[in-house]
Amino acid sequence: MQCDMLCINTNVMKILVGLLLLLSVVRKNGVEASIHDYKNEAFIPRFKSFFFHGGSEGLYASKILETPKTIPNDDNAKPLNGKSFIRFESITFRRPKEVADKQNEMQQSTGVIEGIVVEVKDRDKIGGAYMNSSAICCNPDLAKDGYCKLGEVIIRQDSDNPDWPKRLQTSFEGKNEEANMMLQTLEINKTGMYYLYFVFCDPELKGTLISGRTVWRNPEGYLPGKMAPFMTFYGLMSLAYLALGLLWFLRFVQHWKDIIQLHYQITAVIGLGMCEMALWYFEYANFNATGSRPMGITLWAVTFSAIKKTVSRLLLLVVSMGYGVMRPTLGGITSKIILLGAVYFVASEALELVEHLGNINDFAGKSRLFLVLPVALLDAFFIIWIFSSLSKTLEKLQMRRSMAKLELYRKFTNALAVSVLLSVAWIGYELYFNASDPLSELWQKAWIIPAFWTLLAYLLLVVLCILLAPSHSPTRYAYETGDDEEEGITLTGAGVILAGDLVSKVERKDRKASIAADHVFGLSEDLEEDKRE
Repeated sequence: MQCDMLCINTNVMKILVGLLLLLSVVRKNGVEASIHDYKNEAFIPRFKSFFFHGGSEGLYASKILETPKTIPNDDNAKPLNGKSFIRFESITFRRPKEVADKQNEMQQSTGVIEGIVVEVKDRDKIGGAYMNSSAICCNPDLAKDGYCKLGEVIIRQDSDNPDWPKRLQTSFEGKNEEANMMLQTLEINKTGMYYLYFVFCDPELKGTLISGRTVWRNPEGYLPGKMAPFMTFYGLMSLAYLALGLLWFLRFVQHWKDIIQLHYQITAVIGLGMCEMALWYFEYANFNATGSRPMGITLWAVTFSAIKKTVSRLLLLVVSMGYGVMRPTLGGITSKIILLGAVYFVASEALELVEHLGNINDFAGKSRLFLVLPVALLDAFFIIWIFSSLSKTLEKLQMRRSMAKLELYRKFTNALAVSVLLSVAWIGYELYFNASDPLSELWQKAWIIPAFWTLLAYLLLVVLCILLAPSHSPTRYAYETGDDEEEGITLTGAGVILAGDLVSKVERKDRKASIAADHVFGLSEDLEEDKRE
């Protein structure tokens, strides 16, 4: 046992070192979401033009307030209240020196770069699609027919709103290597998913780099529209966990003489849930106020989330093995459970760090798979081990005719089975949702997907608290006598299939909720004391 624990500690330390290295990389490449920074970014050639994606966010229309029509450049100015906008700050384009030297110094414009802002529903108005042409930039033939101006992006203006899609032009002058975009703010008066692209059509500008930043703001703050509902959601969930914690504490104090080790573990999960929800609420509140993710709060929220996921899974596993009800200890299998929990925590923490502190779009598909696959496999492993242990526990209880405990475990099993069915159904809905909305046109509803998993986890925690609530009935949790043989399970075909489903789900979209094991912990009504015991 001592050797096993030493090996576990050594392996955990190695994993933690790797996690710290990942954290340092994420800190270096972190994103600020509503404040999009560009640091010498290159343009990508496409359709005889050159593109740079400046960002995309869901924006709500500005609210009608008694304020000036022009939006000041000072973020702290009161007229910003209720306004939705995209502001271009310190945008600089730098072309290669050899390209600049070829230009005529007296010429006023020697190259044009355009900023195109388009609402996703108007995407067909960009380029020559409406003329049965794949061209993005205007060519001599189209210019001759009067469709567009030579060297500019083809835009068909909206008849109902002739100023959109929006075109913002910046020109190089003479032999200047740099061109600075005018500081300006674009007000949003229509709710939608907006995309920003910087484009140039002149092949001589190849090699041009962009620096600066754009600031995107909704009427209520800097939270992207897709994320805005989470602040309210996590605030309500914080209150829900607080209410559950108070009720559990009252029951805990009322029956403090009958408390067993299992009750302390449930208390830990409730406490972790309270901290997690509160941290996420403050993280989103700070994000909404400043436009930048607060690194410290986000890191703590991510860590508490990973710890809670790990402890919740371990709690489900040990309860399914009969710990606290049928056996006072887990015996020799304790070290294996601790190792499994440590590995899961590190894998989950790494994935959460990349999701919330780094730009997941910067990672190639294989890189995302590298982070998602371990979590998916471990989730599948947990589910198989939990249900395998439950099956053995129910079989033992039936043989020993312990009817009160048998009824308790049947209810526990039913709750887990229902949660798994709901999880599988919801995963199917996620796949359909992601496949049918590749451009995030349904961004106003997207928050419901991850919120479901958080709500399901809370409801199952409530179920578990009711099932295993402290009681004056000492025989209710009396340990059964018998051999406490070690239990184990290996990944089977079912586990691999289950993990595969999770991986394919994540490949279609940025990371979604974890599989059912993340959300199966809770409580049920107190059972009457078994008269036979």
